Amino acid sequence: MKEKVIAYIGLGSNLSNPRVQVSTAAKEIAKLSVSNAITLSSLYLSKPMGPQDQDDYINAVIAVETSLSALELLDALQAIENAAGRVRKENRWGARILDCDILLYSDDTIENERLTVPHYGMKLREFVLLPLAEIAPNLHLPDGTSINSLASEINGNGIVKL
Repeated sequence: MKEKVIAYIGLGSNLSNPRVQVSTAAKEIAKLSVSNAITLSSLYLSKPMGPQDQDDYINAVIAVETSLSALELLDALQAIENAAGRVRKENRWGARILDCDILLYSDDTIENERLTVPHYGMKLREFVLLPLAEIAPNLHLPDGTSINSLASEINGNGIVKL
């Protein structure tokens, strides 16, 4: 069996009772057969990144210990999104029932047609950095950047810890 690694997953929703969507996704991730949930951040209310004519998002970050490969974990997360009713649209920044993004997978750097890790936008997103710093304040990105320093320097953009 493959060695277990720690992965950090960003969760977000702004449709169909977002608090329930994010909480249910965290429970489903915790039930993955070769994974153990380590910790879940608080829920955060944040402004949408894209068009502002959509509801605010509920976001969280979950840390899991898993023996799934990064792509197997991605497949499992997409299955959870699909079960929640996620429909992938061309509008990249539009409203969504559920979004589960692999932010970090151990200290690996991955770049292929399906997955980029560390997540390409995480250094610029308060709704990723603040919950991630909450559960892993001493964490560093593969390039050595401190999550805590990124979180302390980012504009909060009106984010609210719930």
